[in-house]
Amino acid sequence: MHPAVAMGLVFGGCCSNVVFLEMLARQFPGCGNIVTFAQFLFIAAEGFIFEADFGRKRPAIPIRYYTIMVTMFFTVSVVNNYALNLNIAMPLHMIFRSGSLIASMVLGVIILKRRYSTSKYLSIALVSVGIFICTFMSAKQVVSQANSSEEEGFSTLMWWLLGITFLTFALLMSARMGIFQETVYKEFGKHPREALFYNHCLPLPGFLFFAPDIYNHSVLFSQSEPLHVPVLGLKMPIMWFYLLMNVITQYICIRGVFILTTECTSLTVTLVVTLRKFVSLIFSILYFQNPFTAWHWIGSTFVLAGTLMYTEMWNMGVGLSTAKKEAKRD
Repeated sequence: MHPAVAMGLVFGGCCSNVVFLEMLARQFPGCGNIVTFAQFLFIAAEGFIFEADFGRKRPAIPIRYYTIMVTMFFTVSVVNNYALNLNIAMPLHMIFRSGSLIASMVLGVIILKRRYSTSKYLSIALVSVGIFICTFMSAKQVVSQANSSEEEGFSTLMWWLLGITFLTFALLMSARMGIFQETVYKEFGKHPREALFYNHCLPLPGFLFFAPDIYNHSVLFSQSEPLHVPVLGLKMPIMWFYLLMNVITQYICIRGVFILTTECTSLTVTLVVTLRKFVSLIFSILYFQNPFTAWHWIGSTFVLAGTLMYTEMWNMGVGLSTAKKEAKRD
């Protein structure tokens, strides 16, 4: 598949996924569990048919490694979605998750004893400052919007701080999972489609702990206003339609990233994913009219600039121009 098509899948799928997630979260802020469960179930079912061949294909990587990987992946997914229940606005949620570079670098230094160039440390400093600015300004908004008593305002702020703690924990856990995957892939080779299947299939029993919450939200979804689906000619509750579209776009997003990793360099993949996040952020602000001050824009710019600096885009440009000059000489 042409890389441009894969990029289209990433931008179209991932950006649409964020839109439908925000539509769900705005109506029912506590719907994270049912959203995560639906995504995992759909991707696991697809992988069971097309990757695992209905269970007949043996995994290339031993299950015990997937068990560890899955525990971390399941925790990250649930914690990230649950943070939306704790007064975390979607723009801040997206900006904060862009701090994965910081977490990866910190754990890389601590666990793998890696050393990075000065430009890498500078880029991480920019990302850190940007996230701090956005987080601080969001905290001020949470306090100012709590137009009730002082005690309730303090309670709202404490729940928001708990949400920030959840996002921080998920960042570190995700970075640790990346390091674990790296060591496993070095030993057994890369099997991304297999990993995608087991990462979504093995955690399914864990959703039994959230069964009451998932059932309650399924009832609430069924009671939402009906929506006429033009193509299918059917009527269905609008929240179920949003969930269905969220699941489908999540799959398109993941498949797009998978195709991109096979067709392009890791640098290109990082750049595309970063730009996709920024486009999603802008769309969320403009379309849903999320509160976003000038300081938020400054912080977002810092995060974007730091991420692009981390990918060393200028070096890639120099390399391309050098290669063109050498080609002309030949």
